[in-house]
This record gives sequence, C-alpha cells and structure tokens, in this order.
Amino acid sequence: MTSRDELRLLPWSGLDGKPCFLSTDDDSSHLSRLADTVETTYLDQAADVLHHAIALLVLPEPDPVELRAASADLTEALGQVLRVAESRGRRLP
Repeated sequence: MTSRDELRLLPWSGLDGKPCFLSTDDDSSHLSRLADTVETTYLDQAADVLHHAIALLVLPEPDPVELRAASADLTEALGQVLRVAESRGRRLP
C-alpha cells in the first residue's frame, strides 16, 4: 500500500475522542476541502498564538494569568499543528 492509498487523518476527532479518517481518492471532495480549510485555520491560529506568546515573553513583568492562558493556547495549538503535520506526512509520496 502506498501512502496515496492510505486513509487521510482528519484534523478533528470523533465524539469519542478517537481520530477520524477519510477514504477518498478525490482531493477536491467536499470533506477533503473542508479538512484542508480546517488545517489552514489551525496553522494560522497557531501562528497568531505564537506571536502573542512572544509578545508576552518580552515584557519585563508579564502577567502570570496571561502567561498561563498563553501556555494553554500554545499547548492546544501545538496539538493541532502536530495532527496536521501527521496527516500531511502520511500523504507524502
């Protein structure tokens, strides 16, 4: 089985928290395009969270509550970006 024949890991989980996969050979199907859009959104959001965290870290005395919130946001964003990277890595030739 080539990587092209594998199921696509989608950027969201099912209701039970388990990974969702897509079986299609049509990269322009509605669900494929939706997954592409969600992946792009996750990557854009991660960049925004990173920039915000950097801005906090350069402050002489950053607010601990804001740092904690940024840490939570960074953790979530990292998980999303890793899932996107895994999904895209699986689809490499």
